Amino acid sequence: MNKPVFYHAGCSVCVSAEHDIVSLIGSDNVEIVHLGEQKNRISEAEKLGVKSVPALVTPNGNVLHLNFGASMEDVKA
Repeated sequence: MNKPVFYHAGCSVCVSAEHDIVSLIGSDNVEIVHLGEQKNRISEAEKLGVKSVPALVTPNGNVLHLNFGASMEDVKA
């Protein structure tokens, strides 16, 4: 992983956090993954340790859970 990946589900909490992350580090420096639109990436997020969204996974594998928008179980439903 070359740059952080920001996973979210499109809720207002997630979108607000996405705007803050992009504002802080720039859109070219983070991959944004909307799990509501890219359901095929849910298992990837879970394997990386994402338990809820919004979450930022750093290049060295640390998972930073930001606020609480939805659990991964809610995202899969």
